[in-house]
Amino acid sequence: MTPETAGDNLPRILIIDDEVAIRRFLRTVLSSEEFSLHEAEHGHAGLSVTATIRPDLILLDLGLPDLDGIEVIKRIREWSQVPIIVLSVREREEDKIAALDAGADDYLTKPFGVGELLARMRASLRRARQLTPEPTFVRDDLEVNLELRRVLVKGLEVQLTPTEYDLLKLLISQAGKVLTHRHILNKIWGPSHLEQPHVLRVNISNLRRKIEPDPAQPRYITTEPGVGYRLV
Repeated sequence: MTPETAGDNLPRILIIDDEVAIRRFLRTVLSSEEFSLHEAEHGHAGLSVTATIRPDLILLDLGLPDLDGIEVIKRIREWSQVPIIVLSVREREEDKIAALDAGADDYLTKPFGVGELLARMRASLRRARQLTPEPTFVRDDLEVNLELRRVLVKGLEVQLTPTEYDLLKLLISQAGKVLTHRHILNKIWGPSHLEQPHVLRVNISNLRRKIEPDPAQPRYITTEPGVGYRLV
């Protein structure tokens, strides 16, 4: 573990990656940001550092020499909800789904853009600070009053079915985070529907038609191909 910047009030970022070049690259691109940087070279060290410094966000590689990153996520999730962004060369949908189902908040495939990484980090940090959902969610022309269960588009109320509303509310509660198909199906329809993704696709399509300016090019609910959905 190597603190790269000082300051108790700065967000603590833990990098768990065995590749020296990747850690050096992340130090370089993050050093100009207001972060307190820490490092761990393998999974067990990452778990120890996590328990010691209680980071505000973890950047995690999956291909660690001693402990697979999926297992690291599972062990951290036994006691902590710290945001975890996976940075991995693994491109298969199965790997992304496994990481997200294990409890990762986001997934970026190497190589990735610095701007995108910083945007994902900011979104995860904002979400972690928001202990309770705001009573009203506003994004461009979309407004959702969670207390009154009212959905407005351009100031006009939109009628959603109970299932569509519950789906939108779930996405809002995890805004910016990728939710896998299985996670959404379990939360909205229960375990008996885990193998029925068509039910989710139909409801997402109907919801988009009601709230999106252009359902064919969604602005609010984006698709992570083969993985799930994200409310931007």
